[in-house]
Amino acid sequence: MVQEKAEIMDQEKFNRTLTRISHEIIEKNKGIDDLVLIGIRTRGVPLAERLAHKIEEIEGESIATGLLDITLYRDDLSTLSEKPILNKTEVPFSIKNKKVVLVDDVLYTGRTARAALDAVIDLGRPKYIQLAVIVDRGHRELPIRADYVGKNVPTSKKELISVRLSEIDGEDRVMIEETVKE
Repeated sequence: MVQEKAEIMDQEKFNRTLTRISHEIIEKNKGIDDLVLIGIRTRGVPLAERLAHKIEEIEGESIATGLLDITLYRDDLSTLSEKPILNKTEVPFSIKNKKVVLVDDVLYTGRTARAALDAVIDLGRPKYIQLAVIVDRGHRELPIRADYVGKNVPTSKKELISVRLSEIDGEDRVMIEETVKE
């Protein structure tokens, strides 16, 4: 059974975090020329769309967004399921020489980000790739770091970070949860 342990972000803090990350993306990339956002399924997709919307509000110009399914790029695919569910990757634009920002909810071991890097490289050769996450919880197994982090939350390995999004879960909230024995 999973039990709620602490709230990290409520809706207001969540929105403020997305606004800050949007400004950081614009600043670090010196504007939005050649900038694209690609969300990693599942929760990275609505996050990328929200960031793109906020960037458009700030800059007055829209930027392209795409969505990435990394299932076949995972190094733990055989341990997940005998028949993994494949979703569609939808990147309806060329990433050649683009500034790509991958968007995900939580950075943990780095394995999802590594799989996403492989998937993006298969789409073409971008100018560079950056990573934006809402929460970095540590415990890296690979030498990967996020360029944009909403909040660093040190956790134990038995704790979980739950990023809830209104598009999927009906609310915007970030929680620390813990598995407890019944």
